[in-house]
Amino acid sequence: MGLTKTDLFTTEQNELANMAKALAHPARIAILEHLLKANACINSDLVAELGLAQATISQHLKELKSLGLISGTIEGVSMSYCINAERWKYFESRLNRLFQSYSPDPCNSKRC
Repeated sequence: MGLTKTDLFTTEQNELANMAKALAHPARIAILEHLLKANACINSDLVAELGLAQATISQHLKELKSLGLISGTIEGVSMSYCINAERWKYFESRLNRLFQSYSPDPCNSKRC
């Protein structure tokens, strides 16, 4: 989170912010969408699919992997990546909990 004072926030707030940060780049969204469709793929497939440099793809994969959203296994001389189902469900529940906590009050809707 850079120079922000993360110690002022709860562990859950910091974790959710890190999750959102991981999703805050269109290349990462495209990688996740590709993995969801393909179930698994190797780095060179993503390079061909997205048209980005291999080093750029690797950086985005590193970010997604560091949060556990994806996992990678060695297949020969390549890394094969897939969605980490358990972590994916956890992200889904955390984001849903945030969005579902909003309950609009019709009486107060004109105040904001």
